Amino acid sequence: MSSVVVIGSQWGDEGKGKIVDYLAQQADAVVRYSGGSNAGHTVVVNDVSYKLRLLPSGILYRDKTCILGNGVVINPRVVLQEIAEMKAKGVDTSNLLISDRAHVVFPYHEKQDELQEAALGDAKIGTTKGGIGPCYMDKYARTGIRVCDLMNKDILAEKLKRNLAAKNALFTKVYGAEPLEYEPILKAYLGYAEELRPHVTDTSVALGNIFDANKKVLFEGAQATFLDIDYGTYPYVTSSNPTAGNAATGSGVGPRFIDHVVGVVKAYTTRVGEGPFVCELFDTDGPGTYLRNTGHEFGTVTGRPRRCGWLDAFMVKYAARLNSMDALAITRLDILDGLDEIKMCTGWTIDGEPIQHIPADLSILAKAQPVYETFKGWKKDISGVRSYGDLPPEAQAYLARLSEVVGVEIGIVSVGPNRDQTFSLKEFF
Repeated sequence: MSSVVVIGSQWGDEGKGKIVDYLAQQADAVVRYSGGSNAGHTVVVNDVSYKLRLLPSGILYRDKTCILGNGVVINPRVVLQEIAEMKAKGVDTSNLLISDRAHVVFPYHEKQDELQEAALGDAKIGTTKGGIGPCYMDKYARTGIRVCDLMNKDILAEKLKRNLAAKNALFTKVYGAEPLEYEPILKAYLGYAEELRPHVTDTSVALGNIFDANKKVLFEGAQATFLDIDYGTYPYVTSSNPTAGNAATGSGVGPRFIDHVVGVVKAYTTRVGEGPFVCELFDTDGPGTYLRNTGHEFGTVTGRPRRCGWLDAFMVKYAARLNSMDALAITRLDILDGLDEIKMCTGWTIDGEPIQHIPADLSILAKAQPVYETFKGWKKDISGVRSYGDLPPEAQAYLARLSEVVGVEIGIVSVGPNRDQTFSLKEFF
């Protein structure tokens, strides 16, 4: 038995899907344990791009069991759309299992998300408006509808009627918006239920059986450490715990089943949506613009331009401690190929004094300033490199310094979008 958790070390969009797809070659099961359709993973195999929002990245392998755990919030429309898209590309999705304890996203969650964001005005969170936050709100208010309810026509009808009445009162009386109709939603979700029924099971039991058979399990995180509801830059965060500790809770296994934690680190830093970003670059014709354009930094789900900046190793060090990382997976290193010089943030100061941790209070965090170290660029195409030793000395120096600051070894390096442009420095399974 062995397992690996893959998590994001920054604000998401680090290329976790690519790393999960790469490690899934050695795994028997891939488990998504948190988040919803607000998470976008792009995997490229043989120059074919697969954009995933809910399906685990291991779905591209026919012989892997792929699980959406109880910690995920499921939008059935999105899942079925992804399944159809996979089938159109020749991908068999019969290996997908969906937890009967996962909560379901409804149109009223999406509408509530949109109305809440609009009401916040300049203080908006910057959500994808996919209804993820409101679905988690209902989960913790104990009014949510779970997949097991979706499978029972009478229970679904009763709970939907009660919930929709409460949501429509909110929409009309608080936001002055139009109500949603009950019958069309019920009809649509009864149809979704029948299509999804073959995939639904108690995934905790299924996963336990996989571990009992001494098979290899890969846990796939969504979003990233600094979008964590507890440890991210609250309130500009997601509505769940993407951090490694939730891999157990969100999938239904105990913590002793977690063996390794791999933190995915983009070779620079990006962020989508609102919130603090200490290393953000604001230029219109400089390195920030170069990173966005060269890296095609636009959201998988929303298409929004991502905010770009230099790699913040101080953040990654905090994430490493929080997640018990034992290896770093570096992605998009090739995007830095054209730069004459590259900077890395190795510490933060507030009022000129070094700090040792990331403040919870955003008014204090707003005062943080980056401490940069400058590296010479390698100015050559590394997309064909397939081993660490073949990287230019300048690239090796950059990665060595990152490992030194963070205190975690480099385990994987990616130099391009395709599966074969990734190589390991250590064994994980």
